[in-house]
Amino acid sequence: MLKASNIKKSYGDLQVLKGIDIEISKAEVVSIIGKSGTGKSTLLHILGTLDASDEGTLVIAGKEISKLNANQLAKFRNEKIGFIFQFHHLLNEFTALENVMIPGLIAKKNKKELIKKSEDLLAYLGLKNRLDHKPNQLSGGEQQRVAVARALINDPEIIFADEPSGNLDNVTSEELHHLIFQLRSDFQQSFVIVTHNNELAKMSDRSLTMEDGLIRLD
Repeated sequence: MLKASNIKKSYGDLQVLKGIDIEISKAEVVSIIGKSGTGKSTLLHILGTLDASDEGTLVIAGKEISKLNANQLAKFRNEKIGFIFQFHHLLNEFTALENVMIPGLIAKKNKKELIKKSEDLLAYLGLKNRLDHKPNQLSGGEQQRVAVARALINDPEIIFADEPSGNLDNVTSEELHHLIFQLRSDFQQSFVIVTHNNELAKMSDRSLTMEDGLIRLD
């Protein structure tokens, strides 16, 4: 599903990534752990095509990312990749249903079909009665599940999550962790998760430890 080779990234004189090699299989859940400042989020943003590396190659679903122009990359990201972030990044002026629909609208999908699929996803995630609620009317866990539905709406092949349970209480975090594995089982998507949560790391198929800009342990 994903193969990254010799990924390097610097900001000025600071070399954040020093030559990362990583492969992710279809329907695999991989956690990336490590202390703050080791380059985890930088790596996740590069693997998710939100940022570009200085060196190295990245292939996702058979596409070499460096060979795509800006428009091709935006289309590829919208269709093939999903994102779940710690702070949800929901748009406060829109309802839960509308937030979920946004990536599908960008992809110019049929609106009637998109509404039905968004409703089905939110129902699957236990939010059937929250469709018309805006983010400030939802709990933290409910907001995160809306963000999960938004990540799933275009049937991405791989989902990147940056501290997805970092802003949730213990019970809600555990619910989200089990949900990730249920999604993998039901939809066969790959997950790459940056986390400080040891329980989530232990549940993953593999846990990679970053240290000083390199992956030290597998």
